[in-house]
Amino acid sequence: MIELKSAAELDAMREAGKVVSAALAAVRAHAAVGVSLLELDDVAASVIAAAGAGSSFQHYHPRFAPSPFPAVICSSVNDVIVHGIPDGYLLADGDLVSIDCGAHVDGWHGDSAISFVVGAAAPEDLELVAVTERALDAAIERCQAGGRLGDVSHAVGVIGRGAGYGILHGFGGHGVGRAMHEAPSVANEGTPGQGLLLAPGMVIAIEPMFIAGGVDTHYAAADGWSLHTTDGSRAAHTEHTVAITEDGPRVLTA
Repeated sequence: MIELKSAAELDAMREAGKVVSAALAAVRAHAAVGVSLLELDDVAASVIAAAGAGSSFQHYHPRFAPSPFPAVICSSVNDVIVHGIPDGYLLADGDLVSIDCGAHVDGWHGDSAISFVVGAAAPEDLELVAVTERALDAAIERCQAGGRLGDVSHAVGVIGRGAGYGILHGFGGHGVGRAMHEAPSVANEGTPGQGLLLAPGMVIAIEPMFIAGGVDTHYAAADGWSLHTTDGSRAAHTEHTVAITEDGPRVLTA
C-alpha cells in the first residue's frame, strides 16, 4: 500500500531531509586521505544526535542481512557499490567513496547518498560520479504528477547505459515515509509511459547505482552487507528523497 502524504507531512519529512543533508555535507567536508571510515561515521552520528534526530540505518535488519546494520552511514569505497560497513580503513589518495545516510525526525524518514573522490581524482572516476549525478537529476525531473514510475526509472537507465555503465541488478530506490523502505520499488531501468501513476503526496527515494566496468552483477562480502562489483571496477551511488507535488518534484533531502 502506498501512503500519500499531506502538505504538513511533507514539511515534517523535510525536517528529516535537512538532517540527512547536513550529515552528508559534514562527512564530505571531513573526508580526506588518512581519515578512517569509522571517523566519518562518528561525524554523521554527531550531526544526527545534535539535531535531536535518530539514525534510520543503525540496527536496521532486513531479511537478506545476517545481522543488524551497525552504523549510521553506509561507506562504500571503490569496488563496493552499496551497503559498505564503516571500519578502520584509512582513505587513500584517489579513493572513490559513496556515503549513504538516513535519519528520522518525529517518526518521518529521509534517505540520501553522495559519491566523491578523495585526493587526486582519476578523470574516469570523476566522469562516473558526474554521470550518476546527472541520472539522478534527470529522474527527479520526471517526478511529475500524472506521469508514470517508468518515466523515472527510464531516465536513470538510459543515462547509465548510454555511458556504458552497468546497473546494479536487483537493487534500486523505494518509497519513504514512516518507514525508511516503503512501497513502491523504484527500479533503475524502466519503460516510459508505463508503471504506477505518480500522484501528489507520493514520496520516493531515487538512487542510481552505476558500475564502471559495464557489468550488472555483484557479490556480497563476508559481512553480508557490502555489495562488490564482480569485475573489480569502481562504482558510484547517488540518492535523494523526492516528493511528488502539484507544483512538481520537491527534493526533501536537498
